[in-house]
Amino acid sequence: MRENKSHLGGIVHTYLGYDPQRYPMPATQPPDMVSPAFEHLMAYGTLDYLTEEQLAEAIEIDPSQITGFGPSIAALIAMLEQRKQKILATYETDSVQHLAAGAFREAAHSARPPQELRKRFDRAVREEQIADLERLWYRVDQRNSFARSLVQINHHLGNKYQIEELAAKYAFTGKRPMSVEEALKIKEELEAIDRLIEQLKQAAKDAKIYLVDLEALARFADEQEMENLAGLQDHVEQLLEQMAAEQGLRKKGGQYSLTPKAFKIFQSKLLDRIFADLQAGKSGRHNVTIDGDGAVEMQRTKTYEFGDSLANMDVGASMVNAMVRTGPGLPIRMKPEDIEIHLTRNNPKCATVVCMDMSGSMRWDGQYINVKRMALALHGLIRTEYPGDFVDFVEIATLPKRQHISAVPALLPKPVTIHDPVVRLKADMSDANMTEYSIHPHFTNIQQGLALARQLLQVQDTPNRQIILITDGMPTAHFEGHWLYMLYPPDPRTERQTIREAMRCREQNITINIFLLSSWSQTEEDVQFANKLAEQASGRVFYVGGQDLDRFVVWDYLQRRRTIIG
Repeated sequence: MRENKSHLGGIVHTYLGYDPQRYPMPATQPPDMVSPAFEHLMAYGTLDYLTEEQLAEAIEIDPSQITGFGPSIAALIAMLEQRKQKILATYETDSVQHLAAGAFREAAHSARPPQELRKRFDRAVREEQIADLERLWYRVDQRNSFARSLVQINHHLGNKYQIEELAAKYAFTGKRPMSVEEALKIKEELEAIDRLIEQLKQAAKDAKIYLVDLEALARFADEQEMENLAGLQDHVEQLLEQMAAEQGLRKKGGQYSLTPKAFKIFQSKLLDRIFADLQAGKSGRHNVTIDGDGAVEMQRTKTYEFGDSLANMDVGASMVNAMVRTGPGLPIRMKPEDIEIHLTRNNPKCATVVCMDMSGSMRWDGQYINVKRMALALHGLIRTEYPGDFVDFVEIATLPKRQHISAVPALLPKPVTIHDPVVRLKADMSDANMTEYSIHPHFTNIQQGLALARQLLQVQDTPNRQIILITDGMPTAHFEGHWLYMLYPPDPRTERQTIREAMRCREQNITINIFLLSSWSQTEEDVQFANKLAEQASGRVFYVGGQDLDRFVVWDYLQRRRTIIG
């Protein structure tokens, strides 16, 4: 059969994966909506106060991806500019300035101040000081005629100031005079136009059209222009809702909630930011392996040595070696020197408990936000890179508590409920009527936090156990039996009990790494305590700024992980 080359045949494929109504286009990176929501949650402990406008304000949208957006905005700006120029070309301001000044002088001349206030009144009028005239009003009986005169004087003086501002701010070139009332209305209109132009110019850059005051714009735009703008606004709102849903933000009843998908995305972004800061020679994301009898088989092989497990034998390579040695023919006889053994990788498990100080002092400079950001980053690293490792979190306050990672973003520093300069309190926690709500929550009980972390670690089947203690100072609470002591300023008694608990951790081969956050209230005693605690527990102490906490903790975890493996 002769092929007809003029007839094109085949299957026509239609790409259905891209909907032109969905933005941004596949080639562009969608804006990050998860990070602003998480930052709001970590700062305020809830998403109840996160509005759609606040969330949209925190993200960047490319206006070029929205069809017709630029021309529509440009047309509105041109219309407002034209309206503004028409007003400026119509009116003049010299005559209305004289009118306003005359009204003020006439009102002041007709006033009859008491004799004892005459000098103060004359000076306030001469210097045209509204504040001084208001003070005079408070000095007299508000029911007399002079008080009423002061109200009128201030009113006219305020008008005079506004009209002078109008003349100074705008270059009027027309000839039509204005009354004082007209001048104030024109000033209001011109200022509204300026605000709208600025809003529209900003919207042209970032597509944040919801920031445009549509009610004010309706005074100047026609119905068709407002319909077009409203359509663009609906389009942007649909875009934001769609992107929020795709990134794990669930909206219900006008409020956002964070799903596990959003949680994972935020952790990933934290790690990307941390590892983007890595420099040559710093800790990286490369694991050091142990070659030998491990759990994970590698591609590389080695010659068999006595003691190697034949379970990891490379059968194919070993048979080839035997055939090369003996030549063709059956049976094939294999000797030890023919055997090839796969190298294996062994990643020992590490168990970590992070003790996060959430006492009252952590509210200063937003230190608690940095602590929570670190916790999310470390959890994300372990979940993705070392899924066999154990990590848990303890919130330290007067009564430390174990916290699931899902509860960490909403943690807040405890409110300070007692402000006495010296506090010496104790509570019998064995009393059935004594609950956590009966005591002051904002003290720092490092002793009990370490004890709780030790209990969580001692049941982990690994010799590689550590506590990461993050605090900004000395402990101010401790237990002695069933008695809870709350002592401020920090007491040596609390220090001794805390160090005694740290030594118990050392006896169980639990390493304590202390990250001491710098703060305005930090003293030499805080630093000395951290050094002493690390020394007694055979641990380490790091002095870090809050903004660098997540990076330092993650890098230290990687360094320790490599040390354990190597």
